[in-house]
Amino acid sequence: MTRSNLIGGEMLNWSDLHPADARPAAAGAAAAALLAAVLQPTDSVLIAGPHAAELVLATAAQVTSTDLLVRSALDAEELAEQLQDTKGEIFCGSLDWFPDAPHTPQTGLGQREAQTGGVILPTPAGGPPQTGLGAGYDVIVALDGLGRLVGPDTAELPWGEALRRLTSRLRPGGRLLLGAENAFGFQRLIQPDITAALPRDEDWGRALTDQPPAGLKPLLNSLTETGPVQVLAVFPSLVQAEVAMGSVDGFAGAVAARAVASCNQGPVLTDPYRLVLDAADAGLALELAPAWYFVMGTEAPTTLPAGVVPSGEGMLLEEQLLAALKFDDQAALRRAIPAYVAWLAAGGAGSPDNVIVDGTSYRLFGEPQNLDVVEHLARFAKRALESGARQPWPAAADPHALTARLAAMAGITVPEPDFTPDEVVRPRGSAEQLTTVARLADELAHASARAILFEGTVSGIRRSRPYRVGHAVMNPARVIRRRLKRVLRKVRR
Repeated sequence: MTRSNLIGGEMLNWSDLHPADARPAAAGAAAAALLAAVLQPTDSVLIAGPHAAELVLATAAQVTSTDLLVRSALDAEELAEQLQDTKGEIFCGSLDWFPDAPHTPQTGLGQREAQTGGVILPTPAGGPPQTGLGAGYDVIVALDGLGRLVGPDTAELPWGEALRRLTSRLRPGGRLLLGAENAFGFQRLIQPDITAALPRDEDWGRALTDQPPAGLKPLLNSLTETGPVQVLAVFPSLVQAEVAMGSVDGFAGAVAARAVASCNQGPVLTDPYRLVLDAADAGLALELAPAWYFVMGTEAPTTLPAGVVPSGEGMLLEEQLLAALKFDDQAALRRAIPAYVAWLAAGGAGSPDNVIVDGTSYRLFGEPQNLDVVEHLARFAKRALESGARQPWPAAADPHALTARLAAMAGITVPEPDFTPDEVVRPRGSAEQLTTVARLADELAHASARAILFEGTVSGIRRSRPYRVGHAVMNPARVIRRRLKRVLRKVRR
């Protein structure tokens, strides 16, 4: 039977599971896969911090006992009801009120009664309450990090001290699963941080020392003191962990780019997909990941969930086509487009961003896409224009024109639509828009220079003696010819 205990520092009118103006609890397929891979049936587990109810229930069903440490009294009551048939307890309060080691309950002191379960916990006057906990845990799970283990009543709890308090609860040989946000990750380059001007409800004043070390290397230096650490890059965020990978290169970079792009659909500073993909190619995606999982005391799979990253050699067809557009390699385009269209005709079902090309063979990157050939090419044309890629054809400035030109390379005629308003596809991010404006301005300047040169050449020809002689000879002949035509028309009437 799970019961809820108030230990001090709890937030009575607050919910991390159902926030009104705050970040949601930690969740995601990668988090669930990590817990499933690390936990064992005989484990005693402490889940510290806000985690989605689905993760908590899945953990409780997999291990022997599950204790929870949450700061929200409303969340504690809700989770206690859902965990009635499981072994464990819920401790509602701040981490600084959670003792480092078990204590024996004392008498003759102030009493605090839990809101659920009827548990009475003695509270020493002027000090943290005593909980009567067991000797420790086999696994401590803090995938949301350490920042939300305290409330506004805690004036200061340095990140290192919070980590020490948690690890002191581990049994010898225990395992720690810790999450941490990246203070300078892809999100800083994609979206401006509006909370600096418009703080959320949870952004109350905190000491600077409460923040985790900034950057992957300082975090690792703080954690390696406790033993070997395995690092997994988390995408797209710590509270929406869809994928987690030990290395972000090759096809893993494309998986990470898709995850980040999927949660940045509005206006952005730069194209999220291209940013992550380019960082992965440069070997910087792990350091710039939005968040990390740190696994200590055990070894987790390097890719979560399993099978999310395709295996084998090759590259995305979209990258091959964009490279050909960038360098104006029309010969490569005329080889790649017909081969791709032939693969589609043979039963393939994937747009260029979802197709891996390895020499002359093609295979799907993800799920099949039920589109016809022209729709597949139109999808690539739109993505190419959104990425701000250079187009070698001045007339292919809109999706339909670019699609028609690409389809013509495979012998396909794209009919003109009956009525379509002018469709303008702007580059995805502000950086790509500025780059496109600068490129178009440069191309316009070159075109203007060529026009001035042409006008100067024509003016020079007109001032030359051969031109004037020819004009003097030919001009009377033109006049006579026009008059003869006029006379002939009158005779015919």
